[in-house]
Amino acid sequence: MTGQGAELLRSAPDGMPPWAIVTPRRRAHVGRVAALVTQWTVAMRLPAEESRRWLRAVWLHDALRDAPEAEMRRWAPGVEGPVELRHGPAAAARAELEGERDEDVLSAIRWHSVGWNGWAETGRTLYCADFLEPGRDFDRDERAALATRFPDDPAGVLRDVVRRRFTYADTRRWSHPPESIAFRDEVLR
Repeated sequence: MTGQGAELLRSAPDGMPPWAIVTPRRRAHVGRVAALVTQWTVAMRLPAEESRRWLRAVWLHDALRDAPEAEMRRWAPGVEGPVELRHGPAAAARAELEGERDEDVLSAIRWHSVGWNGWAETGRTLYCADFLEPGRDFDRDERAALATRFPDDPAGVLRDVVRRRFTYADTRRWSHPPESIAFRDEVLR
């Protein structure tokens, strides 16, 4: 691996950057997402550079998820709403300051919680893996089946994940940012 992005992955034995603010529980979640994405990259026989890109996004996506409010605002000053909406933009801003230059990785980190219709495969993969990682407590069998299917049908799995995420949010009467709606409409078109 070359460039500044390589340094981000060398920063900790598990790939988490040294500036991350995460609980042990969150670190375990990110580790499970990384393990799932690694399985997918092997099954899909991805080129090494693409595999590294996907894994950089994974290790960085929740790097500030457990940061205090002031830290979130420092890195994502214009982003309002709950931490679920702010931690991605905050982590992307910090990763960029620390040397990540790949826009595909940065957009994956920035929008992983809500979706973004400008994504390439890195963002779409992270969006799915974050939802499908096996440590989550709901719909385990259904999510495991989707995770198994991903290498052969990433677009189909993405459609299913989008539907499930929107259904979950709708049952809780959560509002959807415009980026989420545009992403959903593009994926389900």
